[in-house]
Amino acid sequence: MTRSWNSITLEMLPQVASELLHFAAAQKIFCLYGEMGAGKTTFVKELCKALGVQDEVQSPTFSIVNEYKADNGNPVFHFDFYRLKKVEEAFDIGYEDYLFSGHTCFIEWPEKVESLLNFAKADIFISSDNNTRIITCRYE
Repeated sequence: MTRSWNSITLEMLPQVASELLHFAAAQKIFCLYGEMGAGKTTFVKELCKALGVQDEVQSPTFSIVNEYKADNGNPVFHFDFYRLKKVEEAFDIGYEDYLFSGHTCFIEWPEKVESLLNFAKADIFISSDNNTRIITCRYE
């Protein structure tokens, strides 16, 4: 299934995040694709807000993974694999414990660990078009 949102402004992100989570409701793992500066972390912030996360959402570029708590008490995991030099580094942080926990996971730069992501997930593609974004979500 695929759904796209076109000409997205910053003001529209909360609504798009809510709609995307509703669209892909059965999914727990979301892989975000986009160029540097496309707005992946900004969109993860809105997705987390839509899930009821009160914590400050920040890019886990240096920590690789951040954990937030949703209003229902469930954890939400946010990965940024940009700094990984080899896929084996994902094993060092215990990626399996997070991804197979049954809790929501957002993964930035999933292309760095693509060989490990051979299971049900939603792929989110973010691209720029002048001052707006195009967001597409696809899952099977």
